[in-house]
Amino acid sequence: MNNNDLAEAIAEGAGVTKTDARKIVDAVFAAIGDAAAKGEEISLNGFGKFKVKDTPEREGRNPATGEAMTIKASRKLAFTPAKAVKDKLNG
Repeated sequence: MNNNDLAEAIAEGAGVTKTDARKIVDAVFAAIGDAAAKGEEISLNGFGKFKVKDTPEREGRNPATGEAMTIKASRKLAFTPAKAVKDKLNG
């Protein structure tokens, strides 16, 4: 499923136009991205949580040459599904 598929499903379920549904989908993802960029946790009841995790700088290897290199510290967005979603996935 991509953004257009999601917008189409919302349009059918909510009785709005596909254009309006696409604007809603884009606004939701923009809001999630903005909150994550601020380091906030995004909790969607019945769906799950998005949380920003910091990964420290570490040593690694260049896969092409095998040479040691330093991998920079970064921030990652992790998702933890809610119990309802886990139950749907596992029958």
